[in-house]
Amino acid sequence: MDFTGQAIKLNDGDIAQAATDLGIEPAALHAVLSVETGGSGFDKAGRPKALFERHYFYRFLQSDSAKQQTAVDAGLAYPKWGEKPYPKGSDAVYAEISAACDIDLQAALKATSWGLGQIMGSNFQIAGCNSVQEMVEQAKESEANQLKQMCSFIKKNGLVDELQNKDWAGFAKRYNGPSYAQNQYDVKLASAYDKYA
Repeated sequence: MDFTGQAIKLNDGDIAQAATDLGIEPAALHAVLSVETGGSGFDKAGRPKALFERHYFYRFLQSDSAKQQTAVDAGLAYPKWGEKPYPKGSDAVYAEISAACDIDLQAALKATSWGLGQIMGSNFQIAGCNSVQEMVEQAKESEANQLKQMCSFIKKNGLVDELQNKDWAGFAKRYNGPSYAQNQYDVKLASAYDKYA
């Protein structure tokens, strides 16, 4: 699969409009974007920023033991998060994604987090898409599409209140999972918000 598209960048108007639509301060949305992807949705090659999650790939292949074993043997899947460090650099990440796609395209795309909001492909419906392929195709085209997916995810998961109230720990726990504190995600959000407010 080709992961490059038009790679159109966001402008401040896009963020302001998205924040208005959610009913939150633009600074709160800026904070999330800054912490998730440093404020950029594309790598230097014009591909959506992505992170392949091997433990999710393992889970998504459970119905096909042969594919799952192939992925395990290739070092692309294992049962628990954190068994190996993430690869360094976007090229290495995309090498894993491409190798995983060769085993099972759907499972590989679903096991990857995409774009500005780093939304897992398995959440494509919550991100407002009909399929994971549609989600990735949209993410390839523009950061505005990526932002729209992220805002849909925030809204449908009931996270608007946390952003309105600057409840960074509450947001971090529900957006990134219960182990958010290990990476001081809430502290980083608070700091980023102060910068943009």
